[in-house]
Amino acid sequence: MPERNIEFGKYGAHGIKGHEAVARQLDRLAGFISTPITARRGLMARLHYLTRTPHAREAARAAGLTVTDRTLKAWLAGQRSPSKQNLQHIETAYRTVRRRNVARYLTSRLNREGRGTRVEFHPLNQSRVSRPHQRVVQFRTLNVRRWDPVVAAWAADDDQALDDAWFGDVTIELGSEYGSYEYVSNIGFAA
Repeated sequence: MPERNIEFGKYGAHGIKGHEAVARQLDRLAGFISTPITARRGLMARLHYLTRTPHAREAARAAGLTVTDRTLKAWLAGQRSPSKQNLQHIETAYRTVRRRNVARYLTSRLNREGRGTRVEFHPLNQSRVSRPHQRVVQFRTLNVRRWDPVVAAWAADDDQALDDAWFGDVTIELGSEYGSYEYVSNIGFAA
């Protein structure tokens, strides 16, 4: 694809891909439980979220939490503790289910009935790039009106689809310099 960076960072520039910055911001907006899963409170909050209704239990199983009901009851009662591997499965299932649950709400909030949401593109950091190799990349803003493919890819945890939706559908709207914003220091927006 034209405008894609082939050897990013060759001269010392550093940043992250735009779709990764978008995923981080969407994760912040999703409101995940902030207490770590290694703390009893964090574990209990995640388990309650994943087991409070039959629909939640079914979604947790579909997301990869495949333990018996007896084991779940023992964890909730505090009689047993999950292994490190099961803690990872619980965290993954929790994040997957939470993303799916908030995706429709986030899409609605970000689309704002067709008005869209203002997005800030903070350019990549060129402080380590020697002067002759630096290029002018300015702070830009853009009003994004169609968030559906971006949020759907984020909710499905599909990195490639998120990259395609973000770079191919959103960043291209910046005009002829859109390739300069494949890597950024931050992407900012609110819902």
